[in-house]
Amino acid sequence: MLLYLALVVMAWCALFPLLWALSSSLKKQGNISDTSIVPAHLAWSNYRDIFDLMPFGRIFFNTVLYAGCVTAGQVFFCSLAGYAFARLPFKGRDVLFVAYLATLMVPTTVTVIPQFILMRTFGWVDSPLAMIVPGLFGSAFGTYLMRQFFITLPVELEEAAILDGCSVWQTYWRVLLPHARPAVMVLAVLTWVTVWNDFLWPLVMIQRDEISTLTLGLVRLQGQYETNWPILMATSILMVAPMLVIYAFAQKSFVRGIAMSGMGGR
Repeated sequence: MLLYLALVVMAWCALFPLLWALSSSLKKQGNISDTSIVPAHLAWSNYRDIFDLMPFGRIFFNTVLYAGCVTAGQVFFCSLAGYAFARLPFKGRDVLFVAYLATLMVPTTVTVIPQFILMRTFGWVDSPLAMIVPGLFGSAFGTYLMRQFFITLPVELEEAAILDGCSVWQTYWRVLLPHARPAVMVLAVLTWVTVWNDFLWPLVMIQRDEISTLTLGLVRLQGQYETNWPILMATSILMVAPMLVIYAFAQKSFVRGIAMSGMGGR
């Protein structure tokens, strides 16, 4: 009984900010201080006003484009590197993997200035390429996740593929990768959420509203002297809604991938 009570309390603590944002998005500016969860008069016009105050459709498309491209690149290159570290014997493999994994200890803020200089050298500042290319070619965390999952797959799968005449690429692409779908789903969801919610990198790279992201658009809705909080909360709800939908569809594969990749506390 105590366990269920504790779970209910934890769930309420997690859901209350979302419920409060939803409630505030349906209030008028003059009633924003009202503490009731259900507003007396629902102001659905707040959601319509978003499109008058900012090019929401455009920046939503930009964010989907950036997140989609980076997620596809992360899944492909991280799974490829994870397969190599898990299955292909080569000299210095373990040392190289540990060195690559050690980059996780480097704070993201440390690499912002070098990456900005690199983007400026390429002439990609204030362009979609600056949002896509740096995160396209994999990450240490994604490689570690895929490697841990590939290790759990039976060696017999690979041996059977080799006996059937499959090359190393065919073994990876046609045999092992389809079995790694739960880990791929975990990596895809985590990468999508990271890019979707990223604020620091777009803030450094983007100046034009035409290529802006949802996080930048949300911040620019805050006025210097007065902020329309119902509009801001409505925008936040529209920003969070796709994440909830994605997780709802990917929940089973996400949990299974976490458990089977060695990240579930086993």
